[in-house]
Amino acid sequence: MHTSGRYCTFAVQTNTDEDMTGVIYARVSSTSDRQSTARQVSDLNDYANRNDIKIVRIFEEHISGAKANEERPILCECLDYAIAHGVSIVLISELSRLGRNVFEVLENVKRCKDNGLNIFFQKENLAIFLPDGKPNPLLAILISVLGTCAQLERENIQYRLNSGRARYIENGGKLGRKPGSVKSRDDKAEEYKNVTRELRRGTSIRRTAKLCDVSVSTVQRVKAEFGL
Repeated sequence: MHTSGRYCTFAVQTNTDEDMTGVIYARVSSTSDRQSTARQVSDLNDYANRNDIKIVRIFEEHISGAKANEERPILCECLDYAIAHGVSIVLISELSRLGRNVFEVLENVKRCKDNGLNIFFQKENLAIFLPDGKPNPLLAILISVLGTCAQLERENIQYRLNSGRARYIENGGKLGRKPGSVKSRDDKAEEYKNVTRELRRGTSIRRTAKLCDVSVSTVQRVKAEFGL
């Protein structure tokens, strides 16, 4: 991984009154000793030193890249900590470290942007905000592309689901729960875990519905049922 000065393009922000604070998040897929976060941490520390960023915490995670965001406790802790403590910037080696797919990367980028938390992605040489505090237009383009990809993926998934249901019904299958059956609370908690996670973070009902791709009434029902 390169550590040349060209990575200073977007994330540098001069602050003469107080230090610019940052945290590092590093992840490798292997839970054994075959892979180490040491190189990522070293490169990001070098970047922080060159740009007068005071690193206040380092978060290191050994977990599969296939895991969902809510199954990455260190990533969740990192973002929660940075937002709660007013950290200026999170340093990450590359965009893919922020989620297992475009949906989750997009969700985390938007969450940080909405909370004024900058993220610098070293491999892509991009940050959410420019040095003057304005949103980075290049990242906005990337987010737009990710959003388009996510929408296409949703449509493809929905098409396959609809096609599968149609074939199932044609072969005599019946959809829906059996008469008299009721979903358990645990089943609902699993089905709507993304909704409950956003509500616990303080995300509004309408934004939660948009992020989780459900209706506003569903979010309201989950909020009431789980006392959130």
